[in-house]
Amino acid sequence: MEIKKIRYSHLLPVLLSFIVMSFVDLVGIGVDRVSKDMALSATMGQLIPSAAFLWFLLLSVPTGIIQARIGKRHMLNIGMAITALGMLLPYFAYTFGTVLAGFALLGIGNTIVQVSANPLLVDVVSGHKVSSFMSFSQFIKAIGSMIGAPLAALFAAQFGDWKLIFLVFGIVSILSVLWLAGVKIQERGHGGHESHGGHEGQEVPKVTFGTAFKLLGNGFILMMVLSIFVVVGVDVGFNSNSGQFLIKHFGIEWVAAESGRSVYFFGRMLGTFLGAILLTRISPRKFFVWTSLLGIIALFIILFSREHYMAWILVFVIGLAVANIWPLVFSIAVEKYPTRTNEISGLMMMAICGGAVIPLLMGWVTDLSSAAAGIWVLIGCMVYLLGVAVYSVRK
Repeated sequence: MEIKKIRYSHLLPVLLSFIVMSFVDLVGIGVDRVSKDMALSATMGQLIPSAAFLWFLLLSVPTGIIQARIGKRHMLNIGMAITALGMLLPYFAYTFGTVLAGFALLGIGNTIVQVSANPLLVDVVSGHKVSSFMSFSQFIKAIGSMIGAPLAALFAAQFGDWKLIFLVFGIVSILSVLWLAGVKIQERGHGGHESHGGHEGQEVPKVTFGTAFKLLGNGFILMMVLSIFVVVGVDVGFNSNSGQFLIKHFGIEWVAAESGRSVYFFGRMLGTFLGAILLTRISPRKFFVWTSLLGIIALFIILFSREHYMAWILVFVIGLAVANIWPLVFSIAVEKYPTRTNEISGLMMMAICGGAVIPLLMGWVTDLSSAAAGIWVLIGCMVYLLGVAVYSVRK
């Protein structure tokens, strides 16, 4: 097999798009800062992640279909350009309406970027290096997620305006568009949600609404798609609620509590690294059981702990536990139905809309009761995931 030499002039702008992909994790900072600035209730604040993540349900499959016609590079640039608009709008016009509109644009752009960036990365690296570069791209994305809270705090302290983070991230998005537009990448002639396990040049059937939704009649696939819905809800829900929870439950100072999500993202980043090592020795199904159980234990303990040092340890452990569930669910589903990878991929991209629903439910429960009550929603989600994990071991 011919070894394809990596052209870094092509690789680097594609990798930069994973930084842009991470900007959707600003939803957590947005909830904290906008809620404080505009005195929002918990439910109203959680409309911010809902505005961003709803679009995965609506646009994932259509994006793949359009991408098959116009190409991954063009589609990725469209996504990053929309992301730039989403960042700049609330910076130049700061009202609750423009914040929601900005995060909606961010969600639309992020949906497109997530659909396009991964397959385009595969096009610019050689076959035997795909796995390592896919892991590295997630490492880059995790770095982008981690720096959001410290940057917002820095801009607030130095310039008195945390919203400068919107301007900076908007400029980065624009530069990413310009850089990628300046390179010509030879793309493989496949559709948007393709399986990269086949032979190069082999036509892969396109995903359509019909082929995707028909697969939901399979009980196992439905259960795994709901697992993606739930775990993304846990991820976004903890991200967007952790700041308020640490302030109200532990009495931690505002800026420190806001930076707690950086500890969470660090746990997630380290978790993916450790998961890659452990999964060479442990079966995915058993690992799914143990990581779900770890998440339940950590969330349960954080409800009853009051020590500040325990808060940081548990936030880190929760990130560690959640880190690998998405790829575990996907790999288990594809392993069982290897010929339906395209449809499974499309459905699971759509299920990312759980990030719009679970945080809103948490906000509603918090307004009815307390910040701690919102954590019980996450525990319920993790119990579902544990149940799925145990079932998958037995099947």
